[in-house]
Amino acid sequence: MWDDGSVDWSAYDLVLPRSTWDYAERRDDFLAWAAALPRVLNPVSILEWNTDKQRYLTDLAAAGVPIVPTNFVAPGDELRPPDGPFVVKPAISAGGRSSARFEAHDAEAAEALVARIHAENRTAIVQPFLGERDEKALLYLDGLYSHAVRRRVPLPAAGDLDVLYLDEDLGHARATRREREIAEEALACAPAALLYGRVDLMGEAVLELEIAEPSLYLGFGKGAANRLAKAISRRL
Repeated sequence: MWDDGSVDWSAYDLVLPRSTWDYAERRDDFLAWAAALPRVLNPVSILEWNTDKQRYLTDLAAAGVPIVPTNFVAPGDELRPPDGPFVVKPAISAGGRSSARFEAHDAEAAEALVARIHAENRTAIVQPFLGERDEKALLYLDGLYSHAVRRRVPLPAAGDLDVLYLDEDLGHARATRREREIAEEALACAPAALLYGRVDLMGEAVLELEIAEPSLYLGFGKGAANRLAKAISRRL
């Protein structure tokens, strides 16, 4: 574990955060740990930027990158539910925790989730629920497109919010030229060069940009594991 005090992280030339999915509840501690490492990839500037969805989605929108319509509800602000089905999740989150979908008439339940997120001093994100559609995840290694994966991650309907990581339905996919253009526009907004990255698209809009500690689905890309290993070796 990243917070295991018995590990001498200074003994390692390079650390890759690959499964730190519990960082969201202790983000400040996580970033302090990463900043104390001799070297970490992706760099700390990326970890700081990408672990706050409000920050990076705002930057992507400002740069003209198409994103799924997103409203931010900061602590102290009131939820204004959309007319149709919608999703509520924390701006700082991982694994789908504290995230749920709601119908327009579920305002009271949605307000309870927003209050829970605010009680943890986190901003809530509200996005339209686009139906049980597949996302497409585009994977990049060493700055180059590697492979794509079809993802479906069913969100609970205001149900069990205390899971560590939501189940995924995965499959092989191919990225279109336009999807790759959008993904690369999003990745270009990152504050530093990337060793690895994942862009989750819903249609031709960015749902999430995953460049802190994403699942890379290396088994879905022929030679992807070797490409990543070689990219790491070049940095040592």
